Amino acid sequence: MDESPPASERKRVWTTPPGVALCAEAEVADPGSRGFVLQIGEAFFHGFVVRKAGQVAGYVDRCPHQGFPLAIELDRYLVADGSLILCGWHGAVFEPLSGACVGGPCAGARLTAWPVTVANGIIHTA
Repeated sequence: MDESPPASERKRVWTTPPGVALCAEAEVADPGSRGFVLQIGEAFFHGFVVRKAGQVAGYVDRCPHQGFPLAIELDRYLVADGSLILCGWHGAVFEPLSGACVGGPCAGARLTAWPVTVANGIIHTA
């Protein structure tokens, strides 16, 4: 029997240690995105990476509008043409490589950056 608390009651953290291998860069389409949940001690970090124009950026999976995760479907952080990150709950849109909100209820705000880097074709936390 699983005695872990429901996801809504699990402790969250907002940073990760450097050097954690996430995935091969080639596993994220260009443009594309992928979500990650990392266990850090007894808590969990929720983040995602975006790949666009050969660059990779990472963000904490939390909309600045109301704090909800952005994706409604697993790994679907981008609009259909890959040009913007979309908060599926309230329609805020963000620049993929800067995290700046360019439309919707939190225009002018930004996503919280999650430092990532690519080394030898592998995306790592930085």
